[in-house]
Amino acid sequence: MRLVTFVDGGREARAGALIESDSLVVDLQGAYKGLQGRESAELSSVLALIEGGEVALDLARSLAAKAPSSAVFERTAVKLRAPIQPPPQMRDCSCFELHLRQSFAAARRARALRTENPVETLKAMNTRADDRVIDTFNKQPIYYKCNRFAVVGIDDEFQWPSFSKALDFELEFGCYIGRPGKDISRQAARAHIAGYTIFNDISARDAQALEMPGMLGPAKSKDFDTANIMGPCLVTADELGDPYDLNMIARVNGEEWGRGNSRDMRWRFEDVIAHVSRSETLHPGEFLGSGTVGNGCGLEQLRYLKPGDLVELEVDGIGILRTQVGKAEQVIS
Repeated sequence: MRLVTFVDGGREARAGALIESDSLVVDLQGAYKGLQGRESAELSSVLALIEGGEVALDLARSLAAKAPSSAVFERTAVKLRAPIQPPPQMRDCSCFELHLRQSFAAARRARALRTENPVETLKAMNTRADDRVIDTFNKQPIYYKCNRFAVVGIDDEFQWPSFSKALDFELEFGCYIGRPGKDISRQAARAHIAGYTIFNDISARDAQALEMPGMLGPAKSKDFDTANIMGPCLVTADELGDPYDLNMIARVNGEEWGRGNSRDMRWRFEDVIAHVSRSETLHPGEFLGSGTVGNGCGLEQLRYLKPGDLVELEVDGIGILRTQVGKAEQVIS
């Protein structure tokens, strides 16, 4: 099933399901009311559906299959928000070693290019700090907590942050927790995953370069309104199948900027869930990002976005997350 949160006109956001190759949206509450003559609390939102467990999801599947025409909308006639907006909690992990290595190397090149002799400067650079991060990465999953209130969807307007001139996309996908749990074993972790979506972790690279030496991880560089773009839908775990063989492609204005595959995750979601849930309860609707796939951002190529660019992030089985990245008048001079 492909769950969405959508808005039709001025009405409140509702839970829906994409059908007919994503060309139509079923209003799940509307379908239930049309068939049963009443409303269901479990259909009030995608989060409520996830909290309702398999019984609620089975109900949603049945409604998507037999919805009355009055509860079916053209996809182009509605606005999609993030599947859960905002999620109860979200963490972004670092699961792809290639991205880390290439990003560190690119950042060093960028610093060297600002010197009189870039070649010699690059040769003389100390890589110990970067090496320590890679060493820690290979010992355990690492992550930071995101601003859940900055989550927006595919049809929401993106606002270029006023403090940045070096904006970048990051090609990720992630999972939503479906069942609560604490001290979850790696073997049991897959059963706690409700589904998956695409995640564009927009990053202000100039701000990131200034704050990362503070050793507390990314903060303002990823902490601004509309920075966490998610969607277009939540694909339930049973429909997606194997999440570790998914092609991931990034395009800007139709040009491919990079691609990778989820099989290259050093840490899988089961590893992350087992790590995060140690002495900590995970709740339905919480989101765990995969981190950026190798070749999945502009930094790795020292390329950055421009106002008006169209970013398309595609992940097998989930779809395409499109984002218009901003307008010229939003950028400070």
